[in-house]
Amino acid sequence: MTHPTRRDFLGAAVAASLLGRVDLPARAAAVAVPRPTDVGVEDVAFDYEDYRYRTPIKFGGTVVDRATILNVTCVVRTRDGRVAKGFGSMPLGNVWSFPSKALPYDATLGAMKALAERIRTITAAHREAAHPIDVNRDLEPDYFKAAEEVARERGLAEPIPRLCSQVVASPFDAAIHDAFGKVHGRSSYQTYGPDFMVQDLSAYLGPEFRGEYASRYVSERPKARMPMYHLVGAVDPIVDADVVKRVGDGLPETLPEWIERDGLTNLKIKLNGEDLAWDVDRVARVDRAAAETQARRGVKSWVYSLDFNEKAPNVAYVLEFIRLLKAKTPDGFGRIQYIEQPTARNLLASQPHALDEASKVLPVVADESLTDYESLLLARDRGYTGAALKACKGQSHAVLLAAAAQKFGMFLCVQDLTCPGASLIHSAGLSAHIPSVRAIEANARQYMPAANKGWEDRFPGIFRVKDGTMETAVLTGPGLGAV
Repeated sequence: MTHPTRRDFLGAAVAASLLGRVDLPARAAAVAVPRPTDVGVEDVAFDYEDYRYRTPIKFGGTVVDRATILNVTCVVRTRDGRVAKGFGSMPLGNVWSFPSKALPYDATLGAMKALAERIRTITAAHREAAHPIDVNRDLEPDYFKAAEEVARERGLAEPIPRLCSQVVASPFDAAIHDAFGKVHGRSSYQTYGPDFMVQDLSAYLGPEFRGEYASRYVSERPKARMPMYHLVGAVDPIVDADVVKRVGDGLPETLPEWIERDGLTNLKIKLNGEDLAWDVDRVARVDRAAAETQARRGVKSWVYSLDFNEKAPNVAYVLEFIRLLKAKTPDGFGRIQYIEQPTARNLLASQPHALDEASKVLPVVADESLTDYESLLLARDRGYTGAALKACKGQSHAVLLAAAAQKFGMFLCVQDLTCPGASLIHSAGLSAHIPSVRAIEANARQYMPAANKGWEDRFPGIFRVKDGTMETAVLTGPGLGAV
């Protein structure tokens, strides 16, 4: 019989202190019978890969031109002695997860690398056999404590954000989920039911989920095909006149070229949030170029998403943006599926129902704000009607938040962190196995194609887009499906 650890009581206490109205049960509230399928961690290792972007991306007011990939391998052992090795990979994404006016790029990246070493040590020491979601729940408080220690020891001017810690931890979590699936010879998405989970969702999400398991909200089989969202970054050229100097590497360099080559029907448009006229004109220019290109192709239907990366100064800005855009390009406005994270990620700094008016017009999706179940509840209170799931926040969190968001009837999407290779397979797998998610975002093919080398032949339907969609039917391998 398992016994509650200090972490078991922590989860309920944190929830209650954050919102004062969340009644999450501690694991101590129920007697859990261990599963023979549970795994303990035997060994953990990691390494890095560094890449320069083909062209820079601007988001959140910052231009990014490079990435460091954290690759993790993890060996697990079942209670009856079977062993498997899992793999997880994720860009560290420090500019997105650890935005700072006081710390330079190398300082935030260095802190994340130092935290990765601590997380490796913490994870490798975890011997108590459990399901991967429970392993993550047990370890995460120690991950956050390690982040505090790293910030203090390195004399950082700012603490390491919770989101940043989750990005560093995510490939470790993914590697455990991957190994768990492999040791049982099945997809990880087939391991979220009562045959493998000790407790139902009420242990993680509260009493209204009693009797339900994540398998109710996660499909065992992936969707066959899904549209792919192409990013139009804030410094990306839209048409030929915008090109200052061609890269000349044979890949498309303008939006019409990308649409023609890949058959695109889903475009994600980055906005600055600091210049209303620029933001409105940017969407109108993208719509004009897309409409002309799609007319030549004979395509009548395509869609947009808009991402402010929390740079809109207030909700009034968002509402005026909506009004002006609808007036300037009504057809273009009608193609918008949702708006992503328009205002600052700190939900406690905004008023209840702040985004209600905007959400009446379009789904408004929380991304940077969303780090756990409590933040999902708080986002709903602030007027968000959608949630962005990300592999870089951890497989365990994604599965639980996918269940909660679907139960609450929220709009769901899965967003990218310019994920190449195995990290794209991971992200695409989430998209393909969560029923209400409509599309996949895949930016690395634009900005970091070198990191995808070797993957195109193994998963051509994922890495070679021809008709604007990905062939997600292939994501059926054991574990998370990458290796």
